[in-house]
Amino acid sequence: MNRSVGLLIIVGGACLVVIGFLVYSGGLNWFGKLPGDIHYEGERAQVYIPIISMLLVSLALSLVFYLLRRFF
Repeated sequence: MNRSVGLLIIVGGACLVVIGFLVYSGGLNWFGKLPGDIHYEGERAQVYIPIISMLLVSLALSLVFYLLRRFF
């Protein structure tokens, strides 16, 4: 295999470990409770639409893929 593929796997694994630690420790409690996320509770139904949270995820993934494409 190519060295860059191995480096990519190592960096991806390290990122997953960091994100997993943040989720486990409660460092991402704010995620999903941002202004612009729609939450409706009725008598029989509950609707949650995380619009702003998903925009942040999309922006972060776009940045990551841009950087990967630029440097690899």
